[in-house]
Amino acid sequence: MLGHTSRNRTWRTVVAARERAARERNPLRQQQTAPPSAAGPVRSRVELRVNGRTHVLDLDNRVTLLDALREQLDLTGSKKGCDHGQCGACTVLVDGRRANSCLLLAVTLDASEIVTVEGLAAPDGVLSPLQQAFLDHDAFQCGYCTPGQLCSAVGVLREAAAGHPSHVTGAAAAAADTARPVVLSAEEIGERLSGNLCRCGAYNGIADAVAACAAAETPDRTPTRTPTRTPTPPPTPDVIA
Repeated sequence: MLGHTSRNRTWRTVVAARERAARERNPLRQQQTAPPSAAGPVRSRVELRVNGRTHVLDLDNRVTLLDALREQLDLTGSKKGCDHGQCGACTVLVDGRRANSCLLLAVTLDASEIVTVEGLAAPDGVLSPLQQAFLDHDAFQCGYCTPGQLCSAVGVLREAAAGHPSHVTGAAAAAADTARPVVLSAEEIGERLSGNLCRCGAYNGIADAVAACAAAETPDRTPTRTPTRTPTPPPTPDVIA
């Protein structure tokens, strides 16, 4: 039977072998600027492409995407609500899909395309059809959850257009024709946005705004009509930062 010292030595050998194998599988680990030691936390060089701009950051490996956006890039539109992935206030788009940024480690998103609420409007300040629909349908009150609601709604419109089913759609309907767009009924919208909470209770306005955009088939930046007036700058998303 191995003694205490021998067991410790064997375990350290096993751990070292696992670390070497992990570094070989994951090139990102090879970019670590400091070896794991008592000197401090491990940091990595990460390249994030956010709202069309590339940012090279040196981050603690434990930093979430939400904290990197807010504290490193000063993009405070994405809100920290529960910090446990349950309220949806931190929702952003990662490679076109909606995700809770409080649950994603920034170092895992090297070279990913990220869109936050600050990137939804056109470069000249013209609101996207979805943002305009939120204004038209009073889809917010205090506005704290609105950035996450908007990003999640963009994802919902894309998913429905691509024919991705929900629990409401049903397995049979999904299997019948996966390429057919899903009609966003009120029940469908409620199911698909159920991960985004609004303490003010503006759910009816949110659902109406999403339904209006779904009917117009313009989930992203393509305007449905030519503006008849000079557009005003979009509301600052970080009023409550």
